[in-house]
Amino acid sequence: MINKRPALRLDETTTEPSGAVAEIQSTTANMSDYLRRATPEDAAAVRALVRAAYAKWVPIIGREPKPMMADYDQAVRDHVVDLLFVEGRLTAVIEMIVEPESLVVENVAVRPDQAGRGYGRTLMLHAAELARSMGRNRLRLYTNRLMTHNIALYQRLGYSVEGEETSPDGREIVHMSMTI
Repeated sequence: MINKRPALRLDETTTEPSGAVAEIQSTTANMSDYLRRATPEDAAAVRALVRAAYAKWVPIIGREPKPMMADYDQAVRDHVVDLLFVEGRLTAVIEMIVEPESLVVENVAVRPDQAGRGYGRTLMLHAAELARSMGRNRLRLYTNRLMTHNIALYQRLGYSVEGEETSPDGREIVHMSMTI
């Protein structure tokens, strides 16, 4: 199935979507489901989606999570930010940072009304594909220790806890990684 809009493909030599993009398309017959790279014009929409997705954590951790305070104008310029559209509507976002030896998943967020449908998992699989295409064999991420649901998801996806630390501002951080 080919989208009406161009999907992000990791191998631009193919004519058919592959990997996570193909998975997105195989779960729905809707031609308006696609994945694409964010542009500077998307920063406000990314910010709004992330703030909505992380709002549920404020009462649990006692403050806004770090992604709620990020500068998405800068992030879409400096990082790899990919957007998942379902039925033509921005549904999820993944922000990644390319390092010499690994790809860091800085942030993954799904619209609250679409949570639990596998979109976050799909974007995490997309990150692994992207890392491989860049010659990286390791994925890293970090999360707040109180976000136990997220930690459990990452472990189911194959991530292991590397360590924990307390940031200077008192956040309890869990560092996780996965070899791919």
